[in-house]
Amino acid sequence: MNASLSTYAAVRSAENGAESSAANSAAAAKRLSAAAEDDGQLRKTFNAFVGQVFFGQLLKAMRKTVGTPAYFHGGRAEEIFQQQLDQILGEKLAEASGKSFSEPMLELFKLSRP
Repeated sequence: MNASLSTYAAVRSAENGAESSAANSAAAAKRLSAAAEDDGQLRKTFNAFVGQVFFGQLLKAMRKTVGTPAYFHGGRAEEIFQQQLDQILGEKLAEASGKSFSEPMLELFKLSRP
């Protein structure tokens, strides 16, 4: 009788170990997935930052060097839509070549996080 109880206990222990191992690996996979999702969101945020700040300011400074034409100037409406165009151009530039700026910033940010 003693042998069957110890065998039963060993089998239950192995089953519990397998269940906890599966639960641990599922939890680890969930954490890894959340970390990857967080990393993707962080990359998007840094790319948007580069697009808005760096390229946006670059385009704004470039527009200041060009004077307004004597004819065919749209007035205040053109200025407003020009700012919107610059914002879109900044986003597109960040998508195309912003990684050279945002990746080092992201790596430094990751180093500072615990």
